[in-house]
Amino acid sequence: MILPSGFRSSGVKAGIKKSGNPDVALIHSDVPCAWALSTTQNLAAAASVHRARSLYSSGAMLQAIVVNAGNANCVTGEQGVRTDRRMAELAAHELNLEALSVLTASTGVIGVQLPIEKLEVGIPLAAAALGEDVKAAATAIMTTDLTMKVAEVILSSGARVVGFCKGSGMIHPNMATMLAFVVTDAVLEQTALRSTFAGIVARTFNAITVDGDTSTNDMAVVMASGRVACDALEGLEAIEAVMRDLAKQIARDGEGATKLLTVNVRGAPSEADALKAARTVAGSSLLKSAVYGNDPNWGRILAALGRSDVTFEPTQASVSVQGIAVFDGQPLEFDKDAASSAMRCEDVVIDVDLGAGSASGTAWGCDLTENYVKINAEYTT
Repeated sequence: MILPSGFRSSGVKAGIKKSGNPDVALIHSDVPCAWALSTTQNLAAAASVHRARSLYSSGAMLQAIVVNAGNANCVTGEQGVRTDRRMAELAAHELNLEALSVLTASTGVIGVQLPIEKLEVGIPLAAAALGEDVKAAATAIMTTDLTMKVAEVILSSGARVVGFCKGSGMIHPNMATMLAFVVTDAVLEQTALRSTFAGIVARTFNAITVDGDTSTNDMAVVMASGRVACDALEGLEAIEAVMRDLAKQIARDGEGATKLLTVNVRGAPSEADALKAARTVAGSSLLKSAVYGNDPNWGRILAALGRSDVTFEPTQASVSVQGIAVFDGQPLEFDKDAASSAMRCEDVVIDVDLGAGSASGTAWGCDLTENYVKINAEYTT
């Protein structure tokens, strides 16, 4: 997939990952960009997150992002802060930019110092390898991901929105996902981007869950270079469409997952309530296990809704699994074997009507399998 006009990216091997796979990515725009940012609410946030927040509040324009995978550079003290700053300086030097126009991002093992000597080799290589294809960068930011995650929307004006991300485990975002980067050549004002980005994040990356863990390094960024005129509303809708596509790719690629779980909630008091209810259901370990076992155990859905902190009356609610009605204020007779058979696929859909309002929302998750435990039992050993 080719990046929008004026953007280039790369991904190279710097030796940070034990596997020897690519682990340094670089994104560069030939002009300063309007941008919006969302970061984790985890109090143990990484050095890159703290620096990103500082740049965001300063009003600085953004022109490049440098990313490393294999090491989170999180809770690593003053040395970690210096290393993160040095990452930006190295990239800025190679691109002939000011360090304040370069964002940093890291992902990987927490609590281990990031080897600056490997970045000093890897970042110049990344700068030399910059090109129009997004594949190398999207591959370099992966950790336990099984698939590269990219998405694209082309606007009627010809402007393009391209995004890529990584995320597979430690996914229950409280802002965005592990790492996500969206770039566009559309003309979009920074004020409009920033005023709408939180809502877009809420309906996309914040509406997914894999395992209930919020990462220390979560970061989502959008950059708009303003090279191609477009309708502003269409541009913002395209950004949301790209982020929704990426969010679903993350949920589908959840560690050990075999199914994508979609939970649609309507009849909620507000959109925030609908999203909260949907994500609570999608994140229920009991329900996720039932989905893995093709068990239409709708009681687990009602139990999750009941603890979601959303006000509703169960006697006014209804639930269906794979289009089969299982509850409508009271238990319904249904063919359990047929329902179980309908769940034997890669996409399982649960529909809920809370009967408590007119708002709706959707969340995405995945099933819970033995492989999730295997992957995370030996993550550092």
